[in-house]
Amino acid sequence: MKNYRILLSLIWLPFLLQGQFSEKVEKCQKFEGYFNMYWDEDSGKLFLEIDKLNQEFLYVYALSSGIGSNDIGLDRGQLGGEQVVVFKKIGNKILMIQPNLDYRALTDNELEKKSVEQAFAKSVRFGFPIVESDGASHLVDLTPYLMQDAHGVSQRLKRTGQGSYSLDASRSAVNLERTKAFPKNSEVDVWLTFKGTPQGGNIRSVTPDPGAVTVAQHHSFIELPEPGFQQRAFDPRSGSYPFAYYDYATPVEASLIKRYVPRHRLEKKDPGAAVSEAVEPIIYYLDNGTPEPVRSALLEGGRWWNQAFEAIGYKDAFQVKMLPDDADPLDVRYNVIQWVHRSTRGWSYGSSVRDPRTGEIIKGHVSLGSLRIRQDFMIAQVLSNKPYAESDENHGPMLELALARIRQLSAHEIGHTLGFAHNFAASTNDRASVMDYPHPLILLNDEEIDFSQAYDTGIGEWDKVSVAYSYSDFPEGTDESLALNKILNDAAQQGLRYLSDQDARAQGGANAQAHLWDNGAGAAEELNRVLEVRRQAITNFSADNVPEGTPYSVLEDVFVPLYFFHRYQTEAAVKLVGGMEYSYAVKGDGSQPWNLLPEKQQVQALESVLATLDPQVLRIPQEVLRYFPPRAIGYGAGRESFKGRTGVSFDALGAAETAADMTLGLLMHPQRASRLVHQKAMFPAQLGLEEVLDKLLDQTFSAKTSDSMEEAIAGVVRFRVLHHLMLLAANQSVHPQVNAMAQEQLDALGKWALDRKDAQAAELYRRIRSFREHPELHKVPDVPKIPDGSPIGSTDPGAACSYQEFNPWK
Repeated sequence: MKNYRILLSLIWLPFLLQGQFSEKVEKCQKFEGYFNMYWDEDSGKLFLEIDKLNQEFLYVYALSSGIGSNDIGLDRGQLGGEQVVVFKKIGNKILMIQPNLDYRALTDNELEKKSVEQAFAKSVRFGFPIVESDGASHLVDLTPYLMQDAHGVSQRLKRTGQGSYSLDASRSAVNLERTKAFPKNSEVDVWLTFKGTPQGGNIRSVTPDPGAVTVAQHHSFIELPEPGFQQRAFDPRSGSYPFAYYDYATPVEASLIKRYVPRHRLEKKDPGAAVSEAVEPIIYYLDNGTPEPVRSALLEGGRWWNQAFEAIGYKDAFQVKMLPDDADPLDVRYNVIQWVHRSTRGWSYGSSVRDPRTGEIIKGHVSLGSLRIRQDFMIAQVLSNKPYAESDENHGPMLELALARIRQLSAHEIGHTLGFAHNFAASTNDRASVMDYPHPLILLNDEEIDFSQAYDTGIGEWDKVSVAYSYSDFPEGTDESLALNKILNDAAQQGLRYLSDQDARAQGGANAQAHLWDNGAGAAEELNRVLEVRRQAITNFSADNVPEGTPYSVLEDVFVPLYFFHRYQTEAAVKLVGGMEYSYAVKGDGSQPWNLLPEKQQVQALESVLATLDPQVLRIPQEVLRYFPPRAIGYGAGRESFKGRTGVSFDALGAAETAADMTLGLLMHPQRASRLVHQKAMFPAQLGLEEVLDKLLDQTFSAKTSDSMEEAIAGVVRFRVLHHLMLLAANQSVHPQVNAMAQEQLDALGKWALDRKDAQAAELYRRIRSFREHPELHKVPDVPKIPDGSPIGSTDPGAACSYQEFNPWK
């Protein structure tokens, strides 16, 4: 009987506790889930029931509604970060503690683990006073924790020059509409209002009252994934980002840093079958607020990835569906492709929520800027030959080009959330990857511009390699290291190449194969071809590039992307000057670590780049300029407009000066100049800085011109050459030989100017003399800015797409 009573009391204990506990919260609205939550309508407080002490879980914060400005960078659906945290009761409070997972000791020796844990700081994110305890459960007021700027909105506003803002709790509250609880995750949404004095124009442009900026922040409390996830070793040749941490239990002879690839959990239902369905397929859900025809294009492009999973023996393992109407895009249970609106166009990006312990991707989250397709449409519009000559409804070919880009963009950003990095060598490798930035491949057939091959139409061969490395299943008994190495070696033998961000940037970049927004196996040859396409499109340009009733002044905004159409291929070609060939080689793979480009190839690239400084190339025809009157009322200049030096009129000289300055800034970059000196020292037969400067000055100071407009263009180009020479002459970060050669060219230009008896030469000489007297005071005069360009991203080509990756060296 006694045992029966004990058993009965044990059975009833949880119910008795809950019954006692409910006295405090019986009037509250209950959200029952991973953590139970209670909403008290009278006090406006949200209580959290903590029944999992000393048990790790995942905490994630994000923005559920944003500000809508690309320049500020606070978007709807933007993930903030994820942390493993644990609740620990100490006295009358519960601390929310974030352990330091960057530094670990993977060992069975508990004292060794503790020694590392105690060596590095942890973070207590919050201390919750206990409102009421009921056995193993404790009730705390979650509201003060929610009324914090977890996402750093005020810091971002200050950093972007928009003003000083602080959180106003009196105008902030829990957003019950998006507060929900599920068995493995509890979701809380809050409206936060920031008060302050606006300073920047961006915040004024996107808020009804810039003194009160209200956004919504989202908090997720998530059960960590079940054990069983198999980490896979990172290889720099694999196409993945590294997930990394320090393991202090590592033997001395091995690397302290452990590197793995981030990836979704994926397993075959039948591991022994050549083709099998997945135990749980990877499903992405498209924002149900996405309109047609964009919706269909995004679905189609996203589904390309299934081709890569099929290639490794999976059936329907990767799927893209529409997000259910009642689903929250920030719910961790859904991988989401979100359609994000901003006041101006901007980048798209792929983020993810990962298990910080293992790198397992729990949620992929893609953000696509909705204005991007409109700029792609404009590029097609300006490249088309009189598209509106016969009908204002002739949108089909231009819309198809824009939708082709959107398909590729969908695949690209999803690729980031699958764990894959950019592959900027793919465009020189027969479009081998959707993880490149693709410039539209516009063909010229008998002076007819052809869009038929503008963008690729499926997953790339390199993408299949990345998926194979990160997601392949191997039969039991397989040496995984050997199998993974074979995947990469086979890809190399097939001629597939992989190079990522740090090797693709034009400023100082040297790799001959990795470029942003380029095409073609040979960067210089493609630049020559792009200049021909540009020439023909400028010849074709007319008022029929816009529909009937459009103010003529809008034509200049349509024309600007065409005028600077060669800018990214110029960046690619200039990297061949002082250029190198290299890959992410590892010992034993049989590849050559690096080589200089042959002298002939460098010289050809230099000639192609110098062609962009030709006054005939930079000149805008008189018949085109006649289409650009001062701005019509209601159609003022925007960020897509070229803003020159001539006030209300279009500045054709300023456009030429800006285009030339772009080329010169790349060609005369200090690192490139030093590299040319270095390669000449190693190999005397190679191209050197002296030859580059000689050819540059010969091209620009001996340019043949046919009329006064071309001579004026040649003049502004010469002044830009002069000032970039001065920069090299005064730069203290270059090899001294660079300073010497630049000074020598300035001497030569001074003599050239003295021999000429005109005002421009006199002014050039005056500036050289002023520089000689006070080089420390020299400042390069600004040129008009190129409107935002990256086809199509932001003012910074490197920000056109981003991926939030773990950084163990933060």
